Parts: sequence; structure tokens; C-alpha cells
Amino acid sequence: MSAMERNCTLLLHGKEATPPNEEEIRELLEDKDVEKKQEAMKTLITLQLNGEPMPKMLMVVIRFIVPSDDHKLKKLLLIYWEVIDKTGPDGKLLPEMILVCNNLRNDLSHPNEYIRGCTLRFLCKLKAPTEVEILEPLIPTIKNNLEHRHAFVRRNAVLAVYSIFKSFEPLIADGPELVEAVLQQEQDASCKRNAFLMLFHCCSERAVAYLSENLEQVAGWGDILQLVVLELIRKIVRANPYEKSRYIRCILTLFASESAAVAYECASVLVALSSSATAIRAAAQSYTQLLSSQSDNNIKLIVLERLQDLKRHHSKVLQEMIMDIIRALGSANLDIRKKTLEIMLDLIVPKNIGEVMQVLKKEVQKTQGEEGEKSSEYRAMLINAIHRSAIRFPESASMVVPVLMDFLGDANQSSAVEVILFVREILETFPHLRESVMKKLLETFPTIHSSRVARVALWLIGEFCVAGEDVAAGFTTLKASLGEPPFVPPAEDEAASNGPAAAPRPEGRPVVLADGTYASVVAADEAAGGDDGTQRLRGLLLGGDFFLATVVATTLTKLALRSREHLPTRAANMVAADVMLILTGLLQLGKAGGAGATIDADSQERLQTYLHLLSSPGEEVQALCLVHCREVFSAMLRERAGQEEAEKPAKDVAPEVHRQADDLISVRQLKGGKSDTAALELDDDDDPVSSAAGAFTGELDFAARLKRVTQLTGLSDPVYAEAYVLVHSYDIMLDVLVINQTQEPMTNLCLELATVGDLKLCERPTAYTLAPGESKHIKANIKVSSTETGIVFGSIVYDAHGSPPPGGGE
Repeated sequence: MSAMERNCTLLLHGKEATPPNEEEIRELLEDKDVEKKQEAMKTLITLQLNGEPMPKMLMVVIRFIVPSDDHKLKKLLLIYWEVIDKTGPDGKLLPEMILVCNNLRNDLSHPNEYIRGCTLRFLCKLKAPTEVEILEPLIPTIKNNLEHRHAFVRRNAVLAVYSIFKSFEPLIADGPELVEAVLQQEQDASCKRNAFLMLFHCCSERAVAYLSENLEQVAGWGDILQLVVLELIRKIVRANPYEKSRYIRCILTLFASESAAVAYECASVLVALSSSATAIRAAAQSYTQLLSSQSDNNIKLIVLERLQDLKRHHSKVLQEMIMDIIRALGSANLDIRKKTLEIMLDLIVPKNIGEVMQVLKKEVQKTQGEEGEKSSEYRAMLINAIHRSAIRFPESASMVVPVLMDFLGDANQSSAVEVILFVREILETFPHLRESVMKKLLETFPTIHSSRVARVALWLIGEFCVAGEDVAAGFTTLKASLGEPPFVPPAEDEAASNGPAAAPRPEGRPVVLADGTYASVVAADEAAGGDDGTQRLRGLLLGGDFFLATVVATTLTKLALRSREHLPTRAANMVAADVMLILTGLLQLGKAGGAGATIDADSQERLQTYLHLLSSPGEEVQALCLVHCREVFSAMLRERAGQEEAEKPAKDVAPEVHRQADDLISVRQLKGGKSDTAALELDDDDDPVSSAAGAFTGELDFAARLKRVTQLTGLSDPVYAEAYVLVHSYDIMLDVLVINQTQEPMTNLCLELATVGDLKLCERPTAYTLAPGESKHIKANIKVSSTETGIVFGSIVYDAHGSPPPGGGE
């Protein structure tokens, strides 16, 4: 086997310059300068790894490099022995290897412990059948090194015995006995770990006997040895469950270890071996301690995943530790916070909802003065968690709703929308909270500066301000936010009547931007903008948001109709007249187009409709506005709740059986080169490439197929293309749909694909001719040779007739 075909155990940096030839390397090796010899050895090793055998250099190295005592040359020499071909064309060991074997024997007896240890480490890499002739004369020297005074030598000697026993057991049949003797007398932690590891893999009976004798001393061993002990305990208990009680006591004592790795492994082993509440509680406590003590975000994510696995089967135990888990919210990483909130939401019960809500309330208040994208996203996550918790436990809503409503004026629109939708659902679902929530909503309404949030808030004011005092408070709040009509300033009104010549000229001044360039800033009339903190609603209307204007009209109309239930007829008519004056002002604003946009026909029609309703209100109109709207909203909430309940996975349903006991087992390696269709439908067991590439099992429904569709071109392009991606085993199948969206035929339309990485295009798609409006499915097959990331890209080329230039489009 050549050096190019063997597994590479080292990586060397090669220079881009032309390497020296064989004669030049020979001269450098024969030179007396040690540094030149080192450079020559590095070059020779690099050439060997690149497939240049240079067999004549072997004797040169033996003559001029082997006698050297330089430690760096010794290390390079061991690497050279590793990469060269040790056999001839006939497959037998080269005669020169006898000299190499003699050199290795001398190094194994060298007075310097570093050379001994490196040589023993090199012997661990000799595993080919032909290399047994090299190892056989070295066995007595290797055994002697097991008793060397230096731990570095003993550590590598144990590894050498382990490797030789595993690959060539007859050479050192008494290896487990020798290593057990070393283990009994050894004091160095790394040596004991290597010795115990060999017994664990090669002679587990001796490892179990040693562990049984020293079970009480395990807590005082080093962490690297404790990890191997835990793995052995897992193996023992799985083979003999009756030994569980004996070893679980040992595991519980290891929880006090100062090593985080040991504590984590203890929890994992305990969960795997026992399902008792005491064991699960101890494992969960270990996980929560790691969650709070470790600063590495990757460790926290791994621990949270383990807690998520525990939650599926032992949620009652974790419910007691929910406050310890919530401490992970103190991390600045959004992924950790998101996963923590997901676990927390599934562990909330009436017993701990109060404490959880208090923590979430404090976290929301912390983000109130913070700015930035991460802070806004975290605030949105907290609001969503509070929303879902309050819906499940209504008694907790009263403590958090007032705090959340302070975020209605948040600069992050998603957070404000989440809050207002939460408030809307709370008002409909929990009538006892309406009075306090509506009072808070009217107080915070002037701070809202998002049009979407303002629309929902206006609808709530129109629907839930029912009592006389609430109606009056709603009117007062809206009139203060709208300001006094007219909404079109007199200057603009006069300018609109006299023509565009009377329009005021904006004044500007130059400013220096951050990149050093100049820009002009136009001074706008702030009075017209109405953004003084109390008339933000007026500012949005003057900005040309006429959809918001229709919502304002709807709310004012509902309040005017409700006022007839609490006021005399004369006073109610005055309220209606006041509302009609505001609606007329909104119509004038839309026709004036002061903000650069005129009112659309739909908004104008709705404003005029509300004017007619207020001028001649009837019972049917009042029932439509004041009763039917609320009924439709209630029906929508019931339907959504039923849909969410139906989508929840049933907990008591028996798990689905994916395979039956008598199903056919499909072994991919035993399949022929050409597999038939029936064979392709079988599932491949333990296929890591398919799993890594996102393969699926079973048939996909229409919704699942849509998720695998990727749009390749725009909807307005001459050729619309989308690809359906299907991964099966080592194949990626692309089904590309192309549609000719022009009025001209397209000839020689071809999908040209190219790949980057370990992907190979099996065959190139053929060319087609598409008539106007015609569609075609083009299929391509791509072979995957590894799980490394690859890229598939391409273009669509066609010959167009008419206006497009020759050469096709893309």
C-alpha cells in the first residue's frame, strides 16, 4: 500500500516553491549541519506523503540520520519510518528494515526518556500484517519500559502494549497481566488511566475485578480515570442489571468531583441506568449546577439539550427545579435564552407559576432601558413566553399585563405587536381583567407610534369601552391624540386653492455624514407632523396612513353609538356631530394630499359610510357595529384554540411502530450496482450520510413537498424556475420546473448545473423547446461522496426570438 492510499496521521506545511530533487536532498542529508538535515528530512517526508517514493533515500537516511542524537531529527526520523513503504514489490518486508528495527531497539533503551516515549508512541502506529516482523524483536524491550522510572515512558509503554495486543495478540499474549501489574503499583494518573483503559477494552474481567477491589477509592482518583470508570460501570450494569445498586452508590459519590466533565458523565450514566426519582433528581441537579457554573455557551447548550431529554420522561422531577433552570436566562446568548424559555414553558404548573411570572417580569423590566437588536429580540421572546403562560394560567395574567403594556410604545414593532395581541386576547378571555386593562391601555395609548399597534388598540377601545365612564374616557383620549380639526393646515388649504406656486420652499442646511460626505437636511414643519408625544396618532394620519384613518372612524362611530345608551338624545346627537366633524376633516385631509399621497377609494368609501351611519342610526346598524363584530372575534378565538388543541401531540397515544420484527433488513453494502425500484424503497439502517443530508423516510404529503421547493428565479423573469429537492441515500435528485412566461417560443432551453465540493453531476440535462406559457420538468441527479458542505449552482440558457439579444437569456 502506497503512502497516498494509507490514512494520514500527520499534517505538514509544504512550501509553494519547487522542491529539491533527489540529488539535492542527498547532499543535504549528508551535510554535517543539523539544521540542513532537518530541512532535508522535512522535504523528504513531504514528498513521500505526496506520492514520491524515493526508495534510494532509505539507505542514505540510515547512514547519515540514524546515528544522530538530535531530538528533532529523532522525531522526524520516526515520522519518516511511519510514512515510507516498508515492503517491496513482492509484499515482503524490505531487508533495510532489519537496520531500522535495530535502531528502534536502541532508542527504546536510550537514556533520554523523551526518545523512549516517542519511539513507543511510534510503535502504536504499526498495525499492518507485514509490520509484525518489526515488532517481534522489540517485545522484551517494550516490557522493560513498563517499569521505567519516568511516567512519560510508562504511559506510552502501556499504550504500545495495548496497540500490539489489539492488533497482534500472539506477540504479547500476557499483555493484560503485565498491564494489571502496572495498574496495581502505578501512582501517576495518566498511566493508571491508560492501563485501566486497556483492561476495559481487552480484558474487562480484570478491569471489573480491579474496580471492585478499589470501589471505595474511586472518588480520590484523577478525573481522566474516573471517566473510564463510569464507562465501565455503564457496560457492567447493562450486562448484569443486578449489579446496579452496588455501582450507583459509586456514581453518586462522583457527583462531588471538581471536574465538570465527570459530573456531566455521572449524570448521563445515572439517567441511562436508572429511572428512579432519586437518580433523576441527582442528575438534574448536576445539570443545573453545570448550567450556572460553566461560562462556555456550547456547554450550556449541551446541558440544556440533556434537560430537554429529561423533561420528556421525567417532567415532574424537573418541575421542582424550574427556578434553577431559569437562571440560564442570565446568559447573553439568545440561543441559550430561547432554549431555556422552551423548557420552562413545558414545566410550568399552578404550583410554580407565581415564581416564574415574577422572574419573567423582572427580566422584561431589565430590557426596558436597553437598546439593540439582541435586546429587542430577547424582549419579544419574553413577551411571547408570558403570553403563552398567561393563557394557560389566567390567575397570573393580572401581575404581568400592566408591565407588558408599558412596551406598547416600544421602538421594536414586533414586541409592541406581540403585547397588543396579548392584551386583545386577555380582554376577550378574562372579563374580570377588562376594567384594569382598559384603564392602563387608555393611559399608554398616547405613547404608541406604530400604525399596526395603534389599529389594534383603537379596535379594543371601540369594543371594550362599554360603561359610560369608559366611553367618556375613550373619547377624551382619542380627541387628545387627534388634536383639533381641521387636519389640513390653513397654509396648505390656501396653497391647494391658489395652485402649486404658493407652496412654501423648504429650507435646508449642509451636514457632514459619518463617511465624510456632505448631505442636505430639509427642515420640516414639526407642527404639521404632530409628533410631540401627545399627538402621535395625528402625526400618523398626517403622514398619509388612511387605513388607520378608517380604523379611527370605526372606533369613534362605535363610541358615538354607545353614548346613546348613557346620554340623553340631545347630548348623544352633539357627540355624533363632533365625530362627524372629525370624519369630515379626515376626508378633507385625504383629498388635499398634503403628505404626498391622496386617499384611496376604499378608505374614502368607508369614511363616507360612517358619516351616513351617524346621520341616521338604526337598530340594525347598532347591532352590526356593537354586537356582531364582537361575536365574530369570539368565534375566531374559539376556532384558533380548537386548532391549537388539535395540533398538539397526544401524550397517551401509543408510539408509532416504524419497523416490525419480521421486516426485511436492507444492507446497502450487499446491494448490486444496479438497484431496482423495490430495493430503493427499503430503508437503510444507520445511514449517517442520509441523515446528515436531510433524507426522509416514507412518503411526503403535499404540504411537506412544498417545504422542499426552492424558488430559483423571480416571478417577473422571462423564465420562472423552481426546484424540488429530494435526498435519498447518496443521491440528490433535483426536479426543476421551468415555465416560459413570455409570448415568444424559447428554443434550446437548457439547465446548466455545476457543483462545488464532494458533489458530482451524473448527467447533464438535455435542451428543450418551450412554447409561450408552456412548462417543463427537468430532472438532474447528483452523487454525494461525503457529508462535507457542497454547493450546487447553475444557469438557464435559451435562444430567444425577437427583442432579446442573441446568445440567449439567463
